[in-house]
Amino acid sequence: MKDVAPHDRPREKLQRLGAQGLGDNELLAVVIGSGSRDVDALELANRLIERAGGVHGLMRLGLDRLRVVSGVGPARAAQVIAAVELGRRTLVRAIAERPKLSTPRELATYLLPQYGTADVEQFGIVMLDTKYRVIRVRIVSIGSLDSTVVHPREVFREAASAAAAAIVLFHNHPSGDPTPSADDLALTTRMVNAGDIMGIDVVDHLILAEQRYFSLVEAGRLESRMGGTG
Repeated sequence: MKDVAPHDRPREKLQRLGAQGLGDNELLAVVIGSGSRDVDALELANRLIERAGGVHGLMRLGLDRLRVVSGVGPARAAQVIAAVELGRRTLVRAIAERPKLSTPRELATYLLPQYGTADVEQFGIVMLDTKYRVIRVRIVSIGSLDSTVVHPREVFREAASAAAAAIVLFHNHPSGDPTPSADDLALTTRMVNAGDIMGIDVVDHLILAEQRYFSLVEAGRLESRMGGTG
C-alpha cells in the first residue's frame, strides 16, 4: 500500500473515522490484513469484489472460488468466508426468540439474510404455531440452479412432526429475479390443497432473490389465511 498515504490506509482510516467511514474494498482489506508478494491488501480486496460482482456477491463464493483470485490463498480465503458468515449471523435472529411473523415483510426480513443469496435453488418451510410464532425452519429440497423437486408428503411430514398449525413456503431464485414461474404457482396450489387435507394452513409462498422478495399473498396470487388458525 505504498501509494496510499499512511493516514488513508484502511486500518489507520478505520481508527480515525470508524468502520462507517470506509468503503467496501477498504473494509475487506482490513479483514484480509496484508497483501501478497505482488499486491497489497487493498488491491486484493478490489480483485475479490470484482470477482464476486460486488460485495454482496461474496456470500455466494466458497473457498475454492475465492482462491481462484491471484494472491488469495487458503488462509485469506478462510478469513473472508468467516467474516461474511459472521456478518450474516448478526442479521439472523436467534431461534430461541421464537419471533412472531404475521406479515410477508416480516417473513422476508427473517428469511432473506440466510436463504436469499444461495447459489442453488433451495425450497423450505417456516413452521408456525397458532400465534404465528416460529417453531422451526427446514430446507426440504435442494435443486439445481433453476429447478427443484418438492413433494407435499415431505413438506407435511415435517410440519406434522413439529405440530405446526401453519406453514410458509419459501424458495430462492439464484437468478436474482424473484418473479414466480408457472411451476412456482402450480406448486403452491398443490401445497395449499394438501394442507387443506392435512389441516395445516399454507399462509404464503415467498420467493427470495438477493435482497428482494415476492410474496404470493401480497401480489394477490394466494388468499391470505393469516388469522385463520386461531
